[in-house]
Amino acid sequence: MKILFFGRHFTYFRNFESVLRGLAERGHHIHLAADQDELTGGLQLVQTLAAAYPTITYGDAPPRAADDDAWVANHLRLGLDYLRYQHSIFDQALTLRVRSRDRTPAIFLTLGRIARVLGEPVRRLLVGLVRKLERYVPEDPKIREFISSHTPDIVLITPLINLGSSQIEYQRAARGLGIPNALCVWSWDHLSSKALIRDWPDRVFVWNDVQRQEAINLHGLPADRIVVTGAQCFDQWFNRQPSRDRAAFCAHVGLPADRPFVMYACSTLFEHSPPEAKLVVEWIRQVRASRLPHLQNIGLLVRPHPSRLFEWDNIDLSTLGPTVVWGRNPLDPVSKADYFDSMYHSATVVGLITSAFIEAGIVGREVHTVLEPEFEDNQLGTVHYHYLTNTAGGLLIVGKGWDDHLQKLNDTLSRPRQDVVKPFITAFVRPHGLDVAATPRFVEQVEAMAALTVEQPKPEFLAFLWNWAIDRLRRMRHTERYDRWILSEREQIVKARNRERREQKARARRDARLALKAAQQQEQESQAHADQT
Repeated sequence: MKILFFGRHFTYFRNFESVLRGLAERGHHIHLAADQDELTGGLQLVQTLAAAYPTITYGDAPPRAADDDAWVANHLRLGLDYLRYQHSIFDQALTLRVRSRDRTPAIFLTLGRIARVLGEPVRRLLVGLVRKLERYVPEDPKIREFISSHTPDIVLITPLINLGSSQIEYQRAARGLGIPNALCVWSWDHLSSKALIRDWPDRVFVWNDVQRQEAINLHGLPADRIVVTGAQCFDQWFNRQPSRDRAAFCAHVGLPADRPFVMYACSTLFEHSPPEAKLVVEWIRQVRASRLPHLQNIGLLVRPHPSRLFEWDNIDLSTLGPTVVWGRNPLDPVSKADYFDSMYHSATVVGLITSAFIEAGIVGREVHTVLEPEFEDNQLGTVHYHYLTNTAGGLLIVGKGWDDHLQKLNDTLSRPRQDVVKPFITAFVRPHGLDVAATPRFVEQVEAMAALTVEQPKPEFLAFLWNWAIDRLRRMRHTERYDRWILSEREQIVKARNRERREQKARARRDARLALKAAQQQEQESQAHADQT
């Protein structure tokens, strides 16, 4: 079987490495295509896979041409994403709603207010109308040509649902070619914190029943298109042994081996969030100032997030006791072993909101967080955070302020480490049983897609109206009087700034011309005066 797998960039294939290996070992041919520049080391990952398996290849995916149709599609999709966040479930997660606001065309801000006032039926009606309109934006033929050139039996896509993502172009082109396609949900927050699934994939691979309900309730997917596989990306941490003993590990990272250590795992966080490094330094100071017995001079290991390494530039922790900042993005065997050893040998794990909580839970560690006002939007302001506290009895131990957090951390450290895996891990990571790995089920379900028949959309009686509306939007883009409706607040600010710059340049050119003309006239008058004398 030939599989074409689209990722936003190569790092996205990290969470499917075990599936890719499993498919390759069963003889399937897989081409990995990324549609954005590499960011955090994923290219090395796919190069390693391609070197290990001759049936795995990789390369760039074609972007959509930046024409009027792309502009119309992008603005309709941003509007759909904003309308999606008017769902009542986001009333307690306002950060997600606010985050999409400055990218949303102004007309959709008005429609969003109407939807909140008139209720869920109106919101669903508006979403349905805009989805219908967006589907009539013409495809880019180069994308269909690209897919055809690979002659795949199936197409897989991840993450598909980033805000403003154009990966839907690949999905629609595959459907137009009659090729079954699937959304491979990338992480635990993607169905609740990202964009709307605009077209129903033939299959959606989710981790657990929580994500299954999100797909149904938040995205309107039919239940028969959803496959619960478990979290394949975490299979690698089950039944794993450390690569070195605790003494050797502590010596390697620079921590004393004669006492426990706590691992702090940093998070990705929302754009414009304060630097987490600032919070971590305060956390270390709070731990060091505490008089609780099990926090006295304890070892601290801080793992910075790969996407926010810059926060740690020029931060000196040498005066804060036995503390190290250490660890790389776990993409290769050595860095994966380092990461696992960090969790395994730690006494407990602390962070804000990170998938490291789940990984530490698999290893049997307790996980803690502290609620601090500056960062609560990243926690209480999201939907997926609450899964850590509510699902199957919860996983996360929450401290409401420093004193509460330090006391709960001290209580955990006072108990002998038992390596107990909580029921949360079964419910959220391995819903088919704690001993049932997700990867083989995922591979089998991918193989089963080859038997699917793709239904083509039927011609609609009112298609000419939708096509007229798309053409009208193309023309509105070039008519300035519509800017206050069809542009986002961010775009209007940028356009006003660019207009002001153009006007300043025009004024400068006009003033220069006038000055030159005045100088020339003065020179002529001087010359005329000289001739007379």
